[in-house]
Amino acid sequence: MKTIHESQRAMRAKRQAAIDRGVVAVLDIGSSKFACLILRFDGGAMPTGDDGIGSLAGQSGFRVIGAATTRARGVRFGEIHASPETERAIRTVVQAAQKMAGVRVDHVIVTLAGARPRSYGLTGEIDLDGTAVTEADVGRVLSACDLPDIGADREVLHAQPVNFAVDHRTGLLDPRGQIGHRLTTDMHLVTIDATAIKTLCHCVQRCDLELAGIASSAYVSGIAALTEDEQELGAACVDMGGGATGVSIFLKKHMIYVDSVRMGGDHVTGDIASGFRTSRALAERIKAVNGGVVATGQDDRDFIAIDEADEPGAERRTISRTELIGVMRPRVEEILEEVRASLDAAGFEHLPSQRIVLTGGASQIPGIESLAERILGPYVRLGRPLRVQGLPQAATGPAFSSIVGLCLFAAYPQDEWWDFELPTERYPARSLRRALKWFRENW
Repeated sequence: MKTIHESQRAMRAKRQAAIDRGVVAVLDIGSSKFACLILRFDGGAMPTGDDGIGSLAGQSGFRVIGAATTRARGVRFGEIHASPETERAIRTVVQAAQKMAGVRVDHVIVTLAGARPRSYGLTGEIDLDGTAVTEADVGRVLSACDLPDIGADREVLHAQPVNFAVDHRTGLLDPRGQIGHRLTTDMHLVTIDATAIKTLCHCVQRCDLELAGIASSAYVSGIAALTEDEQELGAACVDMGGGATGVSIFLKKHMIYVDSVRMGGDHVTGDIASGFRTSRALAERIKAVNGGVVATGQDDRDFIAIDEADEPGAERRTISRTELIGVMRPRVEEILEEVRASLDAAGFEHLPSQRIVLTGGASQIPGIESLAERILGPYVRLGRPLRVQGLPQAATGPAFSSIVGLCLFAAYPQDEWWDFELPTERYPARSLRRALKWFRENW
C-alpha cells in the first residue's frame, strides 16, 4: 500500500503545482471518442458549500480555454487494448486543444471508464480521551480502517472518507475541533484492475505528459450530471458511454458505490451493422439519425436507406424504422438490466431517494427514458453536465458529462486518505452492504 499512497500523493502534488502555474489539461479516454479540455485557473475564489473533509471544496476559479475531440482508437470496454493507437489519438487531441488555447500543457488529469471497478465500505475508530480532534487524529482514524484482500492484480483508485462521528454525533463532514471520547469514520474504497491503470499511465507518459490525477469516469459523470439535491438525498448516475456503462451512487454529496457494465452504445451500433450487413460508420449514422427503442404506428411506414452509396442500376436497400428498433431495443434492454442488477447488488432500494439519472452519449437514443423507467424504476431523468465557463456549445451535451465532471474534480478535489499523514498502513474489510446499512440507519 505504500506504493499506492506515495504515487497518489505525487499526482496530487503535480496537480496542485499545475494549478498554481495556472494551466492544466483534462483528458477523457473513452471507447467512442477522446476529449481534451485546457483549463486556466485565475486564482479567484469559487463559490463553495461546506469546506469540510471530503466536500467539493473550491480552490480557485477556472475557465476552459481550449477544447478538442477525436475518434477513439485502441480502446475497448473503456480500457486500452492497443497502446500505439491510443498514444497517437492522445497526442492528436491534446495538441489540437493546445493549439486552440495557445498554450502548452505538461500535466494532464485522466478518466478511466472500465477496468472492472469494485467498491468497499470500510470503518475505523480510535479513542480520543476527551480531547479535541486534530489533523493527526483524522490520519489515525483513517489508518485504523483495514484494507480488504483486494488481490495482487488490483489497484486502489479512490479512498474517500464519507462520514465522521464523534461519540454519538454522526454525519460530520469535518470532525476537527470536535471534543469527545471516540472518533469513527466510514470510508469508500474503489479498486480497479492494476494492468489497466499501468497501461494508461504508460500511454500518457509516452506522450510526454505528466500524469496529475486519475478518476473514475462514473464518479466524475455523477459530479457533473447530478444536482446538489440528488447528490445529497441519494441518486444513481448511469453514464452510458460507447464501450462501457458506468454506474455510481451518491449520498450526502459523496460517492458511496461505483461499478461498470461492459456494454455501451458501440454494441448497439455493432448489432445494427451485423443485423443489416452494413458498415459500422453507416450503422452509427443510422442509429444517431433514425434510431430509437420505442415503436409507434408510424414506424412501419418510415423507411431508411442502408446502402453505402447508390450504384447505377442497383436496387436500393431499405429497412423500416420498426425493424431498426427491433434490433436496437434488445441490446439497450440488456444494458439496462445489467445496470439494474448492479444497483440491486449495492442495495440502492434502501436509499432515501430512488432518483436515477441517465447521461453519456448513448443516453441520447430516443425513447430510452421511458424504457429505463420500466426496467430501473419510475424516477428516471436524462441528465446533462453542469455549465462550465468557456465550455464550447458543442461540448455541453450528455456525451461530455465525464469530461466536465473531470474539470470539477480537478478544481474541487475531495479529500482521500493519502491527503493525510497516516501513522500506520493497515486497512479492514467491510462489505458495501454494511456501509449502506449504516447510512440507512444513521442518515
